[in-house]
Amino acid sequence: MSRRKIVFGAILLVLVTFMATSAGFFYLMNAWSSDVVSTLKIIRALHVVKSRYVEDVSVDTLIAGSIKGMVNSLNDPHSVYMDPKMFKDIMIEMEGSFGGVGIVIGTRDKTLTVVAPIEGTPGEKAGIKSGDQIIKIDGQETKDMAIDEAVNKIRGPEGSQVVLTIKRGQQVQDYTLTRSNIQVKTVDGKMLTDKIGYVRLTMFNEHTGSDLKRKLQELEQQGMKAVVLDLRDNPGGLLDESVKVAGNFVPKGPVVSVVTRDGHRETHSSNLEAPKYQVAVLVNGGSASASEIVAGAIQDTGAGTLIGAKTYGKGSVQTVIRLDDGSAIKLTIAKYLTPKDRSINGVGIEPDIKVELPENKQPGKDVQLEKAIEVLQGKI
Repeated sequence: MSRRKIVFGAILLVLVTFMATSAGFFYLMNAWSSDVVSTLKIIRALHVVKSRYVEDVSVDTLIAGSIKGMVNSLNDPHSVYMDPKMFKDIMIEMEGSFGGVGIVIGTRDKTLTVVAPIEGTPGEKAGIKSGDQIIKIDGQETKDMAIDEAVNKIRGPEGSQVVLTIKRGQQVQDYTLTRSNIQVKTVDGKMLTDKIGYVRLTMFNEHTGSDLKRKLQELEQQGMKAVVLDLRDNPGGLLDESVKVAGNFVPKGPVVSVVTRDGHRETHSSNLEAPKYQVAVLVNGGSASASEIVAGAIQDTGAGTLIGAKTYGKGSVQTVIRLDDGSAIKLTIAKYLTPKDRSINGVGIEPDIKVELPENKQPGKDVQLEKAIEVLQGKI
């Protein structure tokens, strides 16, 4: 009798476990039914193309194409699939050097557009400007071309050439550029007067925060009491570095808040007890992303005065997710807000004092910089 009870109990336990497991399985199947069907459709399509296409094609090629199409379907110019070569190039750029012509590109009104040329590079020397539209690369039209695909086509071995067809207003012109090894020095500076320093940031890579701190200390030793921070034509870069940069000027408190689609909010803050200098920040239409984080924080906290023209308006945050084969997905995962909870995505930041550069700029004359010096002289 005791044995029967044990056997019966065991059978009952198995039945209960099976029923519970089955219930859970069917619940998940019901919840995920649409996702399961869609996944099976992808697998079916993969099988059909692999087995019936007129030529042999590798599964790796088909998978890469599927992922690329998936990301492109988001219609977000900042979300891209990067093959192993493209991913390697992007990582090299963030480390501070890469082969190319020295222009940073984005999209505006669905058109490939120059965000900013990098100082001292072939692109800048050839006269390419912020706002120029790139309509062809080596004769290939760029319509519907992803940003990182365009970047990959523009880059190449040092000494080789690339032809960019540029539209500026109604004028269309071909620029033949010789690629060089672009060494990005992101921080430069000097004293303008006995009390006013000048610091130029060209982009935000992994060295920018520490390089800026050293430059500010160097200028302080030369008597700096106020500083012009030049973010014009700075296309941005690493968010963490923008927070470090802002931490030299913005008083203790929020610098930027990153908000995900589910409403989760992560706030990055400055630990600066009190600002050391009066600050004037130069911005224009080529000031984007991380530049706008710094400019927005300085403006919202009253830590300085923004001078120039309205900024680009890139207020989204991307992360790079590595895949197993050396490729990666760069995906927009959040939007950022300034300390006063402003979203500047697609809008930009209006300067406190608007100063447009004249069409025919006189050599050696910079009216925006002159205005910044005037503003600072009134405060020190």
